[in-house]
Amino acid sequence: MYLKHLNILNYKNIAQADPEFCDGINCFVGSNGAGKTNLLDSIYYLSFCKSFFNSVDSHNIHHDEDFFVIQGTFVRNDQEEQIYVALKRNQKKQFKRNKKEYGKLSEHIGLLPLVMISPSDERLITEGSDQRRKYIDSVVSQYNKLYLDHLIRYNRALSQRNALLKKYDQLNSGVAAQLDVWDEQLASLGEELYLRRSEFIEQLVPVFRELYSHISGGDETVDIVYSSHYQKGNVIELLAQNRARDLILGYTTIGIHKDDLSLLLSGRPVKKEGSQGQKKSFLIALKLAQFEFLAKYNGFSPILLLDDVFDKLDMHRGKRLIQLVGEGRFRQIFITDTQRERLEGIVNQTGKNSRFFEVVKGSVV
Repeated sequence: MYLKHLNILNYKNIAQADPEFCDGINCFVGSNGAGKTNLLDSIYYLSFCKSFFNSVDSHNIHHDEDFFVIQGTFVRNDQEEQIYVALKRNQKKQFKRNKKEYGKLSEHIGLLPLVMISPSDERLITEGSDQRRKYIDSVVSQYNKLYLDHLIRYNRALSQRNALLKKYDQLNSGVAAQLDVWDEQLASLGEELYLRRSEFIEQLVPVFRELYSHISGGDETVDIVYSSHYQKGNVIELLAQNRARDLILGYTTIGIHKDDLSLLLSGRPVKKEGSQGQKKSFLIALKLAQFEFLAKYNGFSPILLLDDVFDKLDMHRGKRLIQLVGEGRFRQIFITDTQRERLEGIVNQTGKNSRFFEVVKGSVV
């Protein structure tokens, strides 16, 4: 699968762009703030129906304009796919595949698998568990439609239970009966989500370790450990045992929405022990393992977006990363960098077809 053509109107700082891409490595070169990352984000939007960086759609409209439009022509299984998204201020966005609008945006997720590696991935290490859960959910939802449906239903049930907890300040038979209903739904849906998350992590970790070893030179050990209330006992019983506390707090403290990943370097949290280069290597290996997982599942390579990945990597780690990228498993890659000469040297080492685009103040030349 690859992206053949992209058309953008009024997306972030890009007033208009109409680039044609090669089936290989496409490079966006320009100064910081020129719009390189916004170009990658527009491609991401066509895959995930949302921005990688900004969840408020109206904030993605260029300056004082009233709308944005992104259109992409993809080649998937030797068939062209025309993807169109448009948003007008204070209106519902339109998302179309081959001129037919989706009934639900969730129907589109997974059609165009994509992996983005960005400096903002560091949130997976530095911020709270919600970032790591979002990471798992975003990957599993790309290949498992039932998972996404269960996740949506779980979040609705969780919202209903939390609304009930906020409404009452003490437990009585009526409140207990209502909580019983929501507990059953949370436990049942949560178990399905837990099983799918467990399967994903179990398959991801060995590939992640191998990739990190290659990038780092094999001198460091890494691991990812998944933790969940489902590993600690019967979740319905745990929910019942914690009802009094939940009423006091006004929210649900037990369930799949509290899952987390421990990201470890030499047995210690990479957040505390890792250098900048080690953290970046950790995240790149994690995302490339995700790429391998999706490629194996779909039978074709996802699109790979690399945003400023060579910054903070020493020469040896950068060279090993390029060796990986040059392999046949990676089909179409988009890379941003501030230094054209450096990027040309890197891309030439891969032997792949390439195309360079200069990005200047939101314009692509």
